[in-house]
Amino acid sequence: MSKIRQQRTAEQLRIVLSDLFLRELSDPRLHGITVTDVKIDRELEHADIYVSALGDESREAEVMTALGSAEGFLRRELASRIRLRKVPQLHLHWDPSLAHIQEVESILDNLDIPPAEDEEQESGDLVD
Repeated sequence: MSKIRQQRTAEQLRIVLSDLFLRELSDPRLHGITVTDVKIDRELEHADIYVSALGDESREAEVMTALGSAEGFLRRELASRIRLRKVPQLHLHWDPSLAHIQEVESILDNLDIPPAEDEEQESGDLVD
């Protein structure tokens, strides 16, 4: 399988799954869920789907439980919307990268870095 076809299929899966989460799923536990990434193997048999609830990391357990219940529905809908010989097995994962980004941002915000003006004055004194 070519790498380009693999990437196109993964992007197609991401778009269709995002649409399903937005419009088709009625489970209230799945409101506000975003598909952050899709990785598919070379044989198009297994797809790793990464999801996140933007700004609400505390919902991980309930979201993953609801996704486990909806997996059959998701595969059936994918089969009807995407032309593939066989719909890949979905492996749903919580995407922790957004929590890591927020953690790094808070660390950077709390750094105490002196203003750049002090450095310019010190280097100016050496030149004179």
